[in-house]
Amino acid sequence: MRIPIREVGGSEVLAGASVGRKTLGLLLERIDGETGRDPLLVYLDFEGVDVATASFLRESVLEFRDVVRRRCKTVYPVVANASKTVVEELSLLLGPQPDAVALCVLDESGRPHSPRLLGELQPKQRVAFELVRQAGETNAGELAANSKESGRQTVWNNRLASLSRLGLVMERSDGRAKRYRSLPLGE
Repeated sequence: MRIPIREVGGSEVLAGASVGRKTLGLLLERIDGETGRDPLLVYLDFEGVDVATASFLRESVLEFRDVVRRRCKTVYPVVANASKTVVEELSLLLGPQPDAVALCVLDESGRPHSPRLLGELQPKQRVAFELVRQAGETNAGELAANSKESGRQTVWNNRLASLSRLGLVMERSDGRAKRYRSLPLGE
């Protein structure tokens, strides 16, 4: 699902917490009824947005991510087609604390490519993220069994669950266990 942020926000310059909160409401309306059991990538498409301030991004993008990840575990927000200025502002907002978002570029037909992570993860989260990316799909038991790093399955499960809460890996139930895979954002 592709949501044009310029259209939703109403301008190529998106500034202020109040505009961000209004945009959040409109974003939530757009996905209402679209969620289900299957994973849904929601591309927040910043094509045509020249500037988005930290206060706007905090109240719209990050809050949208947090709300939808709490409400519906199958929705995965991704920032797409963000200009250098928007990426810089989002990077400053994420700051040094462990927080990150997925970025990509969408081509004319809506296919994602050039994926990357923006922000900082804790070192152990970063290891887990990279291992999921390399494996394609895995679970905590497999990571614990195959890792050079010592650690029980519970430790790996906690790392994977934290990445899922951020919407950086997809989670699905497999019996009593959970499996995790990378977001399909192309090369």
